[in-house]
Amino acid sequence: MPVLSSSVDPQSPAFKANAEAMAAKLAKVRELEERVRQNSAARRETFEKRGQILPRERVERLLDRGAPFLEISTLAGYRMHDDDGGRNIMGGGSIAGIGVVAGKRVVVTANDSGIKGGTIPPMGLKKALRCQEIALENRLPIVSLVESGGANLLYQAEMFVEGGRSFANQARLSAAGIPQIAIVHGSSTAGGAYLPGLSDYVVLVKGRSKIFLAGPPLVKAAIGEDASDEELGGADVHGRVTGLGEYVADDDVQALAIGRQILRHLAWDKVEGAPRSVSAPVYDPDELLGIVPADDRTPFEMREVIARIVDRSEFLEFKAAYGAETVCGHAFVDGRPVGILGNNGPIMPDGSTKAAQFIQLCDQSGTPLVFLQNTTGYMVGKQAEADGAIKHGSKMIQAVANARVPKFTFVIGGSYGAGNYGMCGRGFAPRFIFSWPSARTAVMGGEQAARVMEIVARGKAAREGGAVDEEALAKQSAMIRGGIEAQSDALFATARLWDDGIIDPRDTRAVLALCLSVAAEGERRELRANTFGVARM
Repeated sequence: MPVLSSSVDPQSPAFKANAEAMAAKLAKVRELEERVRQNSAARRETFEKRGQILPRERVERLLDRGAPFLEISTLAGYRMHDDDGGRNIMGGGSIAGIGVVAGKRVVVTANDSGIKGGTIPPMGLKKALRCQEIALENRLPIVSLVESGGANLLYQAEMFVEGGRSFANQARLSAAGIPQIAIVHGSSTAGGAYLPGLSDYVVLVKGRSKIFLAGPPLVKAAIGEDASDEELGGADVHGRVTGLGEYVADDDVQALAIGRQILRHLAWDKVEGAPRSVSAPVYDPDELLGIVPADDRTPFEMREVIARIVDRSEFLEFKAAYGAETVCGHAFVDGRPVGILGNNGPIMPDGSTKAAQFIQLCDQSGTPLVFLQNTTGYMVGKQAEADGAIKHGSKMIQAVANARVPKFTFVIGGSYGAGNYGMCGRGFAPRFIFSWPSARTAVMGGEQAARVMEIVARGKAAREGGAVDEEALAKQSAMIRGGIEAQSDALFATARLWDDGIIDPRDTRAVLALCLSVAAEGERRELRANTFGVARM
């Protein structure tokens, strides 16, 4: 296969400026993530007095040492609801990701009870639903580390109806043959009581676990009965009387050890370990920091990104001279074959047909698809329309929607308009979708939106024979421009779970390799599905 040539000069002023700009954006993301961790860790003394360990320490003790852990949606709900992005930054109120426990790949979710008692905000619910989706698609067991005050009642109208989906998903996961393990470190009450109730294995902690549909105050108000937490739903009641808990541990550490033992004894395949031919890229992945221009209006060459992600920097390009703005080709990542689609500008009609054909070929051969987004969208104008922009763009969208192979998306630069759809944005359900700090996602750019509104306003004034209020129009344009610019930022997108998190560009190959491995395991795995799920007796 031909090796891609590179014209990047890491010593050039432009490269260094780009790298500095990217590093600054990444530093902001990492700072926000660290604030979430510090917010939770601030309650260490309280946890220690209760004989507990912090939520993130629970996750660390559960996971195999040295194995990779891909944390997702670290900034879910950023600057939304009670998350102010500062002292009260919450990360969705949970820790979630894909890791390895007892040699088995699993989805891990943990209530971050160091933040507002693990109370679940609206975007935290969406984060939990996303984890269930990942588990079902990739046939991964779920381990839930539970300690939560339940849903934030201030936002019940945003959560109540959709919250039922999490329980429906649990029933379907069980019916699909996917094991679910709940380790209850503290409170799991009201609607949350169904989380362990619908799990396949439940581990309780003496003196800490509390599982009941109604707490003492509500029981007293409803039926006049006096009862303590322990009497209603403590570890002894559920371990000895109701049978809700299969295992009762003395403390957090022992509970996590039991969780590991459960996975060790499950007849479930281990993380794939077959040797593969793997070679690093010819070019240094650190150079990915300087490839995307600091000014998002400046184009860049997507092949430069590809050259720093794929094995040996080898890329067998598909129809290189046809629809050149859309880059398609075959490569290997971590020894696995992939089909890559990238953008070097707007998607032209011939680029659409090229991409549609390439997607269908990869689907035919069972080759996973990787989408590297940086596009202003599908080309517009008289010539583009005459060339069949709608018809051919629809073919591409249809191919993306119906491809049966695993799809992985990285939003590197612009992700505008229907280009987001054709390049497998969140709405087209890629297995995983991650963003670089430089990502921009919106219907169109702020400048374009402002110009459109100006043209519309002037046209209306001309039809009505009136004058244009230039000052008011300028203010409106500035407001539209600023609003869309703010709403297209990578942080705005990740807060709303439009992606699975913002990653360091230098980690793109490692993240993709892990996701490819997860998907490959899921494709091979055979589930013992039934029609009823596992009923608790």
